[in-house]
Amino acid sequence: MSAFVDSLMADVKAKNPAQPEFHQAVQEVAESLELVLEKHPEYRAAKILERIIEPERVILFRVPWLDDQGEVQVNRGYRIEMNSAIGPYKGGLRFHPSVNLGILKFLAFEQVFKNSLTTLPMGGGKGGSDFDPKGKSDNEVMKFCQSFMSELCRHIGPNTDVPAGDIGVGGREIGFMFGQYKRLRNEFTGVLTGKGLNWGGSLIRPEATGYGAVYFAAEMLGTKNETLEGKTCLVSGSGNVAQYTIEKILDLDGKAVTFSDSSGYIYDEAGISREKLEFIMELKNVRRGRVKEYAEKYDSAIYTPIDPGLDYNPLWDHKADCAFPSATENEINAKDAQNLINKGIYLVSEGANMPTTSDGVNIFLDKKILYGPGKAANAGGVAVSGLEMVQNNMRLPWTREEVDNRLRHIMKSIHQTCMENADRFGTPGNYVNGANIGGFLKVADAMLDQGIV
Repeated sequence: MSAFVDSLMADVKAKNPAQPEFHQAVQEVAESLELVLEKHPEYRAAKILERIIEPERVILFRVPWLDDQGEVQVNRGYRIEMNSAIGPYKGGLRFHPSVNLGILKFLAFEQVFKNSLTTLPMGGGKGGSDFDPKGKSDNEVMKFCQSFMSELCRHIGPNTDVPAGDIGVGGREIGFMFGQYKRLRNEFTGVLTGKGLNWGGSLIRPEATGYGAVYFAAEMLGTKNETLEGKTCLVSGSGNVAQYTIEKILDLDGKAVTFSDSSGYIYDEAGISREKLEFIMELKNVRRGRVKEYAEKYDSAIYTPIDPGLDYNPLWDHKADCAFPSATENEINAKDAQNLINKGIYLVSEGANMPTTSDGVNIFLDKKILYGPGKAANAGGVAVSGLEMVQNNMRLPWTREEVDNRLRHIMKSIHQTCMENADRFGTPGNYVNGANIGGFLKVADAMLDQGIV
């Protein structure tokens, strides 16, 4: 079977050159699925994996807009509609200078398995633009979003493709895009998730990814008869995912001591209290400031700026029990992974998408720590997006408690699926195999039922 994976990867790399993140995501899944394909030759015969790797549709378009100085700006817009075997395409939009075709294909590929794991009827997709909302006025962001949606609206819809937010796309951007969609299509539908509460949004949606990652961590700890109470936790990032990861850690009586942004990171040995978390939320969500200001306000905090010359991230080199990478892909390399192990970390729950490199993942698996990969641990965000779709279809909002209970139940179910499939295919405790296999089987069976399409 390793010859099959080698042959598959050679083909993937030839067809998709200069897309290392996509290659990395496909290889991880393919290696996990060796166990399945040996027992189920029908998937091999129908080339199910090869078909999942190939997007059903890739949309690339230009996005022209006028800045506040009256200058014409041009960005690229993308939507990768990866797989719709079990439901409409579902996945976020990312606005960031690093956005390119390879990154979005990796994210869309991961989304197929993640959405399958949620138990909700959602296919996988991803999109975005190389537009950078940082430093732009609200008026410039609005003009960009309206131009972006003027093209994207041709390809999406509540029963076709339902985008959400991702890095660089929060409530402001979703609002501008929804307004333009409604204007152009003359219909009020649940075409985007992450909407404002007054016009179709769901309670718990901003919190969902962070809450879900902590709920998944709690489930993993439960297998060792432990809880998060008293555990010291390292968290990266300072956006929605990191903020609400810290909040839920506090709810479960743990202690978060780090957070970061692209300028550097904060280490607060005293712990991030609810008062300090409120300051972070106001700093990042309202003033859009940098994390250094936290250290200027709180004496217990140490600020360390980014050092591009380092081959490791010092944020992951502090003594702690649990780690929640919540920033971006490949933020934990092999050296970081080893530092985490050396500093006593025995649980990693990924709030970001593929934040650990392949070598780092192998270290976690070799050490047999509790390691929740992103496609399982951070599925809470898209799960509540799915619940928002249900509420939109019913024209009925649910209470905060109801959505939170459903989220907790979904994360418990995802954990159970990972455990059962890891056991079933001979790798007990391996959440990577469990998540990849559990996500694949549902999609694969649907594709077999639907024929060669």
